[in-house]
Amino acid sequence: MGTTKRRSPLTDWTVLVPVVALVALVFSWGRDLPGFAVVLVALCLAGAVLAAVHHAEVVAHRVGEPFGSLILAVAVTVIEVALIVTLMADGGDKTASLARDTVFAAVMITCNGIVGVSLLVGALRNRVAVFNPEGSGAALATVATLATLSLVLPTFTTSKPGPEFSTAQLTFAAIASLALYGLFIAVQTVRHRDYFLPVDTGRDAGRQDDRQDDHAEPPTARAALLSLGLLLVALVAVVGDAKAVSPTIETAVAKAGLPQAVVGVIIALLVLLPETLAAVRAARRDRVQTSLNLAYGSAIASIGLTIPAIALASIWLSGPLLLGLGAVHMVLLALTVVVSTLTLAPGRATLLQGGVHIVLLAAYLFLAVSP
Repeated sequence: MGTTKRRSPLTDWTVLVPVVALVALVFSWGRDLPGFAVVLVALCLAGAVLAAVHHAEVVAHRVGEPFGSLILAVAVTVIEVALIVTLMADGGDKTASLARDTVFAAVMITCNGIVGVSLLVGALRNRVAVFNPEGSGAALATVATLATLSLVLPTFTTSKPGPEFSTAQLTFAAIASLALYGLFIAVQTVRHRDYFLPVDTGRDAGRQDDRQDDHAEPPTARAALLSLGLLLVALVAVVGDAKAVSPTIETAVAKAGLPQAVVGVIIALLVLLPETLAAVRAARRDRVQTSLNLAYGSAIASIGLTIPAIALASIWLSGPLLLGLGAVHMVLLALTVVVSTLTLAPGRATLLQGGVHIVLLAAYLFLAVSP
């Protein structure tokens, strides 16, 4: 009998694509790119997103939930923060609201986009999407508190004119954000970890593909470490390539006569692609709780890590730091919190709840383009 030649893991596309995307980042960093180069970088960006999702799932299978969702959310957010700070350092006064726009876009995309799509996929597959209301409700409460403290209050404080915090207020918001983030992580991973585990519905008993995937042997420690390293490489490439194409995005936004806030929305959409794809794949396996962990965990990390980082960066960044939301965005945030509360309270959701969240995201995107 002939022997089958085993393919080296180093030649797998999930290994090669992040490296190629990182090389593209090195050659494109700080340069004005022609049209064909922008297309190539965008293709590398898309490939890095798919590779990031694969490696995140490998790591998640090794460490289990909710640690797998936490790793992806934190990794993406840390690099997102670096991207925001870099763009603010290079952009001057025109990027004064970039942190606010990007963070709020991340909140709306996660709480309405990722949650809505995950509920739609879960309900289409099983008629009803089932999750744990205790864990998801606690995550939503944390998101609502962080968003209000960091993005709503600056509009109403009087120490400084405009939607800005004073130095003392910004310091308090940063400390409170870190404290809430740390407390949430402790509850999610240690004290009440069971609240964030996927609900066992027993509905996948007849689904061979799902059963094989769920009960497959976890990857070895070596394979998990390799995937963790490649996950970080892929995420660096995602955010770096997004920055490389951002001048083209900014130029296109300006030529189209769109508000500057659209740039923050596009950046958030690009950066959150790995979590979105991972959440949809989890929902297809009837693991909607994992999808919600990714969504709300990303929102919490986005605010809880970005605000302290921006507070530190403001020491050397020149120009104002606009954090307060306008009236339209505050209405959308309030509606999102109310609808999300009603969605999560029963622990079960249908197509209707998923559709409502998708409509909320569509309203936000439409009003971002046409305020």
